[in-house]
Amino acid sequence: AFFWLLSLLAASLLWFVSVQLSGRQDAALLLLGAAAAVLLQELCRFACFKLLKKADEGLATLSEDGRSPISLRQMAYVSGLSFGIISGVFSVINILADSAGPGTVGIHGDSPYYFITSGEPRGRGGGGQEEGCGSEGPVSLPTAFLTMALVLLHTFWGVIFFDACERRRAGGLGLVVGGHLLVSGLTFLNPWYEASLGPILILTLCTGLWAFSTAGGSFHNVLKCLSCK
Repeated sequence: AFFWLLSLLAASLLWFVSVQLSGRQDAALLLLGAAAAVLLQELCRFACFKLLKKADEGLATLSEDGRSPISLRQMAYVSGLSFGIISGVFSVINILADSAGPGTVGIHGDSPYYFITSGEPRGRGGGGQEEGCGSEGPVSLPTAFLTMALVLLHTFWGVIFFDACERRRAGGLGLVVGGHLLVSGLTFLNPWYEASLGPILILTLCTGLWAFSTAGGSFHNVLKCLSCK
């Protein structure tokens, strides 16, 4: 999580400098900023891999049998999950802030399940709405699904990325970075969620199967697990 926060800090500084130098904040600059943020995240993921690799070698040196008590795959899973959790927290922080108030959802005829089913932004005051009737935050249900997908994707990417670094497979690294760029680009289609959410969930499923195979999983192992053997 610390490395993800470092990438966020670096991306924020880069965005601030870019805006100050160009004097504009158009869609093209936003796309470049998102791409730069993705690349910085993957760079920090690589730095995390190098650090954990050194730690793994140190633990192996200190152990009696010359083997590390924690495998690199376990480190990859924990690293990816921490990247995903901190990314998910930042994804829903505005929704959570809106849900804290002010105002009570549903008091003027709105659905009391706004934060579960809402599909359109709501305003505080103005635009024919009473002040405090809703929230100006973006959708909640699609945001929940997107956040879930990002958490899972970061976990899967961590497993695949670490394995590709360990085996020195540039193709695997390229696909991870490319998939991350694709997911980031699809979010620019929001609030047209039919075009963004569907492909992202499909990509999540495919990446999960890839990570499962990379970690040594197989259909036979799944059957043994389900049969409790």
